[in-house]
Amino acid sequence: MTLERVAQDGLVLLGCGKMGTALLTGWLAAGVPAASVWVIEPNPTDWLKGSGVHLNQGVPPAPAVALLAVKPQMMGAALPALQALGNGQTLFVSIAAGTKISTFEEVLGAQTPIVRTMPNTPAMVDRGITAICRNAHVSDADFALARDLMAAVGQVVELTGEAQIDAVTAVSGSGPAYVFHLIETMAAAGEAEGLPADVAMKLARATVCGAGELAFQSPESAAQLRINVTSPGGTTAAALGVLMDPEVGFPPLLRRAVKAAADRGRELGK
Repeated sequence: MTLERVAQDGLVLLGCGKMGTALLTGWLAAGVPAASVWVIEPNPTDWLKGSGVHLNQGVPPAPAVALLAVKPQMMGAALPALQALGNGQTLFVSIAAGTKISTFEEVLGAQTPIVRTMPNTPAMVDRGITAICRNAHVSDADFALARDLMAAVGQVVELTGEAQIDAVTAVSGSGPAYVFHLIETMAAAGEAEGLPADVAMKLARATVCGAGELAFQSPESAAQLRINVTSPGGTTAAALGVLMDPEVGFPPLLRRAVKAAADRGRELGK
């Protein structure tokens, strides 16, 4: 990771909740000096207070990056604190869902280099995935820097345009909640079949985590991994006959769910 510019010119982190903390932890682990980071956070944790960063001490005159990690509904109140850095050399990186690049340009200035990202909560265990896109004022070097910053907590994919962000939000941004709900429902189904609640939950959690790790590590497609587990006429095939039903199974259900999330993202961006 090449973050020398951040170490030299500084980085401002606006907001340090769960995702901001995950990112900051990754940056510090990657070698970014704590003394090169300025954090603006009204409710700092004890960890943040002891991290060695500049906490609520203003911002440097021309930091390399300002990363916006406050919730979208708080952005309007928080963003003016960084307005003076707009239309300059500072790269702005946003992780806020539903807030368009044009909204930031209106506040910070039309010439401001802005990268919009959509990370997800597995970033808290270094297993996130982040999609990134940029406006016309972001150089290739700045885009690489934004990619490196987000790669500190997982994988990064580049989008061809901001129009794809809502779909990303619906698939990977909101997706962890779908998986957590799968764990809940698997455990409840196991309990309905006679398992103790704690045993059913332990089985469901371990199965989803293990299958996810196998999918992550295996060179085979998800479809092939599914086939590998499925014996013709066996128990898995019986279950998949229900789950893969084209009318009421997973395929139409998840299409509706992802569409609902994407539609809501578009509404929030208006």
